[in-house]
Amino acid sequence: MSENSGTINFTRGVPANESFPIDDLIDAARAALTANGPAMLQYGPSGGFLPLREWLANWQGVSPDHVLTGNGSLQLIEFLCLHLLEKGDAVFTEAPTYDRTIALLRRHHAEVVGIPLESDGPDIGALERALARHVPKFFYVIPDFQNPAGVTCSGAKRRHIVELARRHGFLLVEDAPYRLLRYRGHEEPTLYELGPDRTVHMSSFTKLIAPGVRTGFMIGETALIKALAKVAEDTYISPGYLAQGITLEWCRRGLLLPQIEHLKSLYAPRLEACLASLDTYMPDAIPTRPEGGFFVSLTLPDGVSTTAVRAQASARGLNLADGLAFFPEGGGERFLRLPFCALSPTEINEGIRRLAESVQAAH
Repeated sequence: MSENSGTINFTRGVPANESFPIDDLIDAARAALTANGPAMLQYGPSGGFLPLREWLANWQGVSPDHVLTGNGSLQLIEFLCLHLLEKGDAVFTEAPTYDRTIALLRRHHAEVVGIPLESDGPDIGALERALARHVPKFFYVIPDFQNPAGVTCSGAKRRHIVELARRHGFLLVEDAPYRLLRYRGHEEPTLYELGPDRTVHMSSFTKLIAPGVRTGFMIGETALIKALAKVAEDTYISPGYLAQGITLEWCRRGLLLPQIEHLKSLYAPRLEACLASLDTYMPDAIPTRPEGGFFVSLTLPDGVSTTAVRAQASARGLNLADGLAFFPEGGGERFLRLPFCALSPTEINEGIRRLAESVQAAH
C-alpha cells in the first residue's frame, strides 16, 4: 500500500520508530547487566536507581537528593497529586494542555482551572484574574513546545509566572519532555532555573530514547522529593530498575547528545513539511509555527468544528485527535493538534491535503 492510499494518523505524539537507537541499547543492556545485574534486577529504594539519580543530578546541576525517578513523568505527576491534593483543591493548567494530565487531575477530584494559552505562553492577565479567585495547589505548565499547541513560553512570561508563584505561594509543575528538541531559535531559561524554590521540573527519556524505557525524572526541593518517594514506595515498592540501569549505561557512554542531534536532523524537515503543506493546502488556516518539539496546532475557520472535521477526515483515511479533550473547562471546538514526528514528509503532505478536503467538506 502506498503512502498516499493508507490510513494516516495525526493522533498521538509518538516518536518515529526509525529514531530508536536499538543497537546502542542492546550493547548498553548487556554492559549494564554485566556490571550491575543484581542491583538492577532486585527491589531497591523507591527514589530510583541511585547511579542514574547521581548522573541526572550531575547533568542538571543539583544534588541526588533533589532527584526522583519513576516509570515515566506522568506517573510522577500522579505521585504529586496523591501527596498534595484533596477533593476540591484547585489546580491550574494551560488551556489547552496535555489531555492525560487533565484526566489524572479529574481522577483526584481537583477543580481544574484552565488559563488560556497565547502564542507566547499563558495569558498573564487571565492567570492574575484566576489567582484573585483562588490559589491553586499547583500550576501545571509545559513551557517548551507545548503539548498540544506547540507554543513556547517567552522569557518575560516565565519570569512573571515565577514571581506570581512566589507572591501567592503556589507550586509550579514544569513538564519539559520536548525542551531539548529545538530545531531553530534560542532557548529560554527553565522555570526551575528562575525559581527552584517554587518549581518542580520534570522530563523523561520517552522522546529522547524511546517510550519503552519508561524512565522519567523530577527535580525539586529535598523535602518534597523525599515525601514523593514515600508515595512511590507505597505504590510500587520500587520503579523499573532494569530500564533505569540500561538508560544510565546508554547515557554514561555519551550517547545522549549525538542522539539529540540525530532527532533534530530527523524531525526538523518534518516540521517544515507540515508548515509548508498547511501553507499550500490551507492558506487561510491559523497554525502555530513552533521552533521545535512534536506538535503544530491549528485553529479552524469560523463555523467549522473539530468534531465535523474529524468525521470527514475519518472517511478519507485520516485520523485526528479530539481537540475538545485538551481543554479542561470546555472549548476547543475549532482546535486541532497535528503531531508530525512519526510521519514521513510525504505522509505529512498527503495527510494535510486530506485535512484541507475534510475542512472544506465540513463547511
